[in-house]
Amino acid sequence: MVPQGWIPHRREDGELVGWIRPEGDDWVAVSLLGRDVSGAVGWVEAEEVLDELGLRWLAEIWTLERPGQDPLRVRIVDVRPGRVVVQTDDFGAVDAVVERVELGWPAPAELRPRRPDDPVAFGAA
Repeated sequence: MVPQGWIPHRREDGELVGWIRPEGDDWVAVSLLGRDVSGAVGWVEAEEVLDELGLRWLAEIWTLERPGQDPLRVRIVDVRPGRVVVQTDDFGAVDAVVERVELGWPAPAELRPRRPDDPVAFGAA
């Protein structure tokens, strides 16, 4: 669950884009994954970081590293305090078999944005 003292930050349309948490006399912007996305900054700067980040990153390709296994190319399908659910990328195919993985929240470091040097189809189902 969201720690006490974290303040929700919403877009103009009311959609939650993250939280702002206290850090001494400053504030830290926190993404929906529960990860810090700024250092200790002023309140307005923390808001600006979350506004700039928005929600578009949720639609991007991610990589799920797995010990002793090939990494999975995944998309985030659900994120909320308590859990993050990813599924293997179906490459737009309607009939693709996908694997869903439920992760904890905040999201573990094993879930990371895709890097340009990642193979295109690793972990494809």
